[in-house]
Amino acid sequence: MSGKILSAIEKIALNAATFSGEQIVPTLINFFYGNNGTGKSTIARAIAGNNGLTWQQGKSATNYNVLVYNQEFVAENFQDYGSLKGVFTIGKLNIEIQNQIAEKGRQKSELDKQHGERITEKERKESAKNTLLGSFQDSCWDKAKSIREGFEATQVGFKRKAQFADRVMQIASPTQHDLEALKALYGTAFGADAQEYDEFQPLGNVTRLKGSSVSELLSKAIVSSGDSPFANFIKALNATDWVRQGHDNYPNTDGKCPYCQQKLPENFEDDIAACFDAQYQQDRDALKEFQADYESDMRGFIDTLKANLTDVFPKLDLKEYNDKLALFEKTIEINIQRITDKVKEPSISVTLENVKPLREEINAIIAGFNALIKANNDIIAAKTQKQAECKTKVWEYIAHLLRNDVSAYRTSLNNLNTEITTLNQQINSDRQALQAIDVDIAALNKNTISTKPTIDGINNLLRDSGFQGFSLREKRGHENVYEVIRSDGRVAVNLSEGERNFIAFLYFYFLVRGSHNENDAGKDRIVVIDDPVSSLDSSVLFIVSTLVREMLEVCNNNIRYSGEDYIKQIFVLTHNVYFHKEITYNQASQYECVSFFVVNKTSNISTVKLCERRNLLKPTEMENYNPVQNSYAALWSEYKELKSPLTVLNVIRRILEYYFIQLCGYDGMDIRKRILEENKDDFIVTAEDGQTDYTKYHLASAMLSYINANALSLTDGLHYVDDSTDIEQCKSVFKLVFETMQQGQHYSMMMGDE
Repeated sequence: MSGKILSAIEKIALNAATFSGEQIVPTLINFFYGNNGTGKSTIARAIAGNNGLTWQQGKSATNYNVLVYNQEFVAENFQDYGSLKGVFTIGKLNIEIQNQIAEKGRQKSELDKQHGERITEKERKESAKNTLLGSFQDSCWDKAKSIREGFEATQVGFKRKAQFADRVMQIASPTQHDLEALKALYGTAFGADAQEYDEFQPLGNVTRLKGSSVSELLSKAIVSSGDSPFANFIKALNATDWVRQGHDNYPNTDGKCPYCQQKLPENFEDDIAACFDAQYQQDRDALKEFQADYESDMRGFIDTLKANLTDVFPKLDLKEYNDKLALFEKTIEINIQRITDKVKEPSISVTLENVKPLREEINAIIAGFNALIKANNDIIAAKTQKQAECKTKVWEYIAHLLRNDVSAYRTSLNNLNTEITTLNQQINSDRQALQAIDVDIAALNKNTISTKPTIDGINNLLRDSGFQGFSLREKRGHENVYEVIRSDGRVAVNLSEGERNFIAFLYFYFLVRGSHNENDAGKDRIVVIDDPVSSLDSSVLFIVSTLVREMLEVCNNNIRYSGEDYIKQIFVLTHNVYFHKEITYNQASQYECVSFFVVNKTSNISTVKLCERRNLLKPTEMENYNPVQNSYAALWSEYKELKSPLTVLNVIRRILEYYFIQLCGYDGMDIRKRILEENKDDFIVTAEDGQTDYTKYHLASAMLSYINANALSLTDGLHYVDDSTDIEQCKSVFKLVFETMQQGQHYSMMMGDE
């Protein structure tokens, strides 16, 4: 079984009087039972005032005549018995026009159905758009996760899925930028510790050493060419450098030899001077000058290279630089040592290590470093512009990454938008067509409807109900106005409450069939009936119940697709048990289109309970249950729920006794004879091996013995059945009793099988 069929009003939210946050989900036909003061009238007023109502898609209160019978309706319409507003209903004079109206109604019904289907389809497409957008946003968000997190500062204002995806859609030029370069730009433009750094100082040219002839002096032996006897003696000893060093190192010796401390000749300085000629001195002086210049320049280079390492740009890789610096420093120390050796011994030949290639390599490294430092410093100098540039490039990179997702989304979105546009056009066309049909129906109704049939109908019902003291007639001189008159022709006054309520309900009944004006005659109705039987005697209550059942049948035609179906939804609220029983007879079985509700109030808080339960015979389905039952129906409800054999047998006895003895008029012995004697074979099972099973027969005998026992006698457990009895077997025998007595249809009805 499917679920409940929703109708025009799909939900009622109650937040008035003693209700708070109470929800009702009605179907086509809705019965509300509750004692006086529980809140039934509040429900009726909510519907009348369109308060808290959720209407079917594409519908609203303006699409219907919402008609509510309650005490407010009675008071409003029957304050003056001499001036009742006329009720227009269709007469029977022009069959051809009525057929045209019926055909227009059929066309309207089909078009209205098509209109609703298109609205539903449009909603489905709108929902598909939302689903598509959600999937697109999720995909963009997930696929760009590493970029979003790696370039977080560029995502300010776009840290939610919807904002992020919308920004991606706005990128006009997706570009695949170099990711590493982008990271470098981001680190500088947005780095918290970003700053400007000094560029590295390169090694300059050795101007003082450039073009020097000292290299020749380093490679040749510097010796004296003096020709004095002492000079020749020194040369012969090859002690020129030794004598020079001693003289240079010990210029003041008080006339003694610095080595042997012997007194030197008085002309010793002249002899020494004669040992070293002018060229020797010149070369030696040039060598010393070169030594000083070389040390000064090279150590200056080293100091420069080391100074570059102060407050270094963090992104530089200094390993190669430090390696070259160490090699350069070591090479310089070697050369300085060789020059020193040459100065000490001018006669030796030395060769210096060539530092030019190493210097050029270091300068090349410095040039690369300076390019990076300059780029950093340029960004720092124009930080705002560089941040903007970085944001642009990051979003262009993200858009390139998600280009396929964006393309697929745009294609699907365009398709859905095209379909929705088409549906909107069709919906507008349907709406115009429906309005045109309404105009046609209104024009046709003007030729067929009048207020006279209502007078005739009410008067006939009054006469049939035994009300002889008053009736309705058209008021003279007032078009479409009624007046209630007594039998003597005077306008009625002081009608009893029962008379007033009855004529008010008859008036309402015809208003449901018609309308207060010609234009609304073709509108569908939603009917609310709130306790219509107050102060009515039993005969009138029966007539009112009959009229309500007629309205229920009209509403039922909406799912039967036969007969008049102008009532699209109906609500009946009452506290009267008899009235409730009369109008709900056999309605509980219509689960799809009927709902039962109980209205309660506890501690001044009202609640509404839907009366449905799991179907005991079909546990996968739900069923209605009527909250108001007579004792016999209550026995059947109890029977369906019991699980104990002893208890179920007691209920079976009471059902059999009430139905067959009290209602059908059988005698206990007659039933026993018909079942256990005339139909004995129905309760005996013979197996294939010939064995006879009398279990069902004995169970039936026990059941019938219960209802046959004299109320004053003592059975003393004679027909006691213990708990070992199979309850399902008890129930199958019980059913068989009804079938044997030709009452299987009654059993099915009470079990809810029909």
